[in-house]
Amino acid sequence: MPALSTGAGSDTGLYELLATLPAQLQPHVDSQEDLTFLWDMFGEKSLHSLVKIHEKLHYYEKENPQPIIHSATALADDLAEELQSRPLNSEIRELLKLLSKPNLKALLSVHDTVALKSYDPVLPPMPDDIDDDEDSVKIIRLVKNREPLGATIKKDESTGAIVVARIMRGGAADRSGLIHVGDELREVNGISVEDKKPEEIIHILAQSQGAITFKIIPSIKEDSPNNDGKMFVKALFDYYPNEDKAIPCKEAGLAFRKGDVLQIMSQDDATWWQAKHEGDANPRAGLIPSKQFQERRFALRKPVVMTQPQKVSNRKSYEETVEYEEIEGADGREKAGFRRSFRLSRKDKKTNKFMYECKKSDQYDTADVPTFEEVAAYRRLANERYRLIVLVGPVGVGLNELKRKVLLGDTQHYGVTVPHTTRGKRNQECDGVEYIFISKHLFEADIHNNKFIEYGEYKNNYYGTSIDSVRSVLAKNKVCLLDIQPHSIKHLRTYEFKPFVIFIKPPSIERLRETRKNAKVISSKDERVSSKLFTEEDFEEMIRSAQVMETQYGHYFDRTIVNDDLTTAYNELKSTLDRLETDSFWVPVSWLHS
Repeated sequence: MPALSTGAGSDTGLYELLATLPAQLQPHVDSQEDLTFLWDMFGEKSLHSLVKIHEKLHYYEKENPQPIIHSATALADDLAEELQSRPLNSEIRELLKLLSKPNLKALLSVHDTVALKSYDPVLPPMPDDIDDDEDSVKIIRLVKNREPLGATIKKDESTGAIVVARIMRGGAADRSGLIHVGDELREVNGISVEDKKPEEIIHILAQSQGAITFKIIPSIKEDSPNNDGKMFVKALFDYYPNEDKAIPCKEAGLAFRKGDVLQIMSQDDATWWQAKHEGDANPRAGLIPSKQFQERRFALRKPVVMTQPQKVSNRKSYEETVEYEEIEGADGREKAGFRRSFRLSRKDKKTNKFMYECKKSDQYDTADVPTFEEVAAYRRLANERYRLIVLVGPVGVGLNELKRKVLLGDTQHYGVTVPHTTRGKRNQECDGVEYIFISKHLFEADIHNNKFIEYGEYKNNYYGTSIDSVRSVLAKNKVCLLDIQPHSIKHLRTYEFKPFVIFIKPPSIERLRETRKNAKVISSKDERVSSKLFTEEDFEEMIRSAQVMETQYGHYFDRTIVNDDLTTAYNELKSTLDRLETDSFWVPVSWLHS
C-alpha cells in the first residue's frame, strides 16, 4: 500500500558557488577595472563569513534540531538554590558566580523563548472557487515538509474510490487532525484522482512543492476512544520490514530485534499495529505485524526440528558430564547446591535410564509461538521477596563456577535449593543439607502432584528439584540461584517467582580451545567421580547445544552473558544481580497482579 511521503533535494553550496563565480564571469567582463571590482567584492572576508554562517544554519535546518527543554532558566535557578545548600568549595563558588551573571541569565531566557515558539510556516488563504453545492467536501492544506505525511492510501475494491487506509500515529497527518481513516480522496492540488492508481497519486505528491491541497469527502465513521500508547510489548522475534512481502508499505515499517520493548500506538488494524521503540523521542510510529497475524504466519511455516547431530567418536570410553557434581566446599562438606543439572550420559543411556521429566499440564503442552508479550515496568519493593534467578547454559560453559563464586561471595544474601533423592544416605550426609532423602513411593506421589520443576532417574534412584525447595530459599529472604534446563523455565514464569533468566553462553570455538586448554570436565563411572580434559568433541557439542538453546528458548532469556573470561563474566553477572534489586525492569504484565 503506497505511503503519502515528501522529500527535499540537496542544494549546491553557496560558498563554493561564490568562490568560482569571478572566474566564470571573466570572459564576459570588458575591463580589468570591472574584473578587479568583482574579485574584491566576492573576495570580501565579511561576505565569506556571512555565507559560511548561512550554510551552517542551512545544515542545521536540514538536521531539524529540536530543543531538549524549554525551561533552562528555571533549571539554572533550581541548580543555584541546590548548590547554596551544600558546603561551598572553589568549584561551587565559581559555578554560582557564573549562574548569577546577567549575560548568562539573558542567554538562558532567550533560549527558553525560542524553544517555546512555533516556527511552522503559515498556510496560504483558502481558494475562492470552492463549489458551494459540495457541502460534504472538505478542503485541507498541509505544508510539504521533509518528513513523510504519515498516511497510506488504497483503492476501495467495491467503489473504486481512493481512500485513506491508515494514519500513522505521530506523523504530520496525525498531528494536523484534519485527515482520518476512511476519508475519500477526490483531488490533490486541483488534479482529480478519479481513475488513477495509488502509485500515480504518490507521483503527483512527489512533484508537489510547498503547500499541498487535498479535496476529500470525510468519512462518516466516528473515532472511538482508545488506550493507544499505553500498551508495551516485548518482541520475541527479529523483524525487518524490507524483507516482509506482506507489509502494506515497507517505508512505513518499524524494524526491531528480539528483546526490544515496543510502545503500541494503535491497534485499529487487526493485521498491522503501529508502534515505536520505547523511549524513542520521535513521535512518529511505524508498522509492525499484529500479534494475531504474526502467530498465524509462524504457525503456517513448516516446523524446523532442532536436533544436535550425532558425531561418531573413535573413543569408545568417552563419557558425558556427570549428572550431579558434588563439589567440596571450604569447610570440607559437599555443597549439594553446586550440583549441575541432570544430564544423560551418551554412553550409558540404556543402563542409566536417566532423563528429564517435568510436570504435565494442558497449558504447558501447548506449542509456544513467540511473537509479542505484553510487559510493564517493575521494580522490587523493599518488603517484597527477591526475584528468582534462573541460570541456564550448556554443559562445560562454566555456569557452575559462576554460581559458586556468587554464592561464596555472600552466603547470607544468596541461597540454592536442596534437591530430593530416593537413594540411600551416605556417611557424613545430613538430611536436608546435601539432599532431602525420601522414599520412592513418596517421590512418585510428588511427581503425580506436579511438585517437581524437573526430575530424573539415575541408577534406579530418583533425583529432582522441587518447587517447595525454591520457596524455602525465598522465605529466608535470600536470592535463590537456580540452575535448570531451559525447557523448564516456563513452569516458573509466574507472579509468585518473577524469574530473571540469565543465559551463560560459550565464546567462539577458537576461544574455547584457547581458554579451556588445560581445564577439566567432571565425569562419572559407576559411583566414582573423576575428571578429564576437554576434547574437541566437547567444544563442538557445547557450541551446538548453546545454539539450540538460543533458537528454541531465547525468547525467555532476560540477559545473555558470554563466558569468555571467568572473572569478567562473574563481574557482569554480579552487576546484573545488584541492579536487579534496585532498578526497574520490564516483566510480563500478568506478574503485577496476583
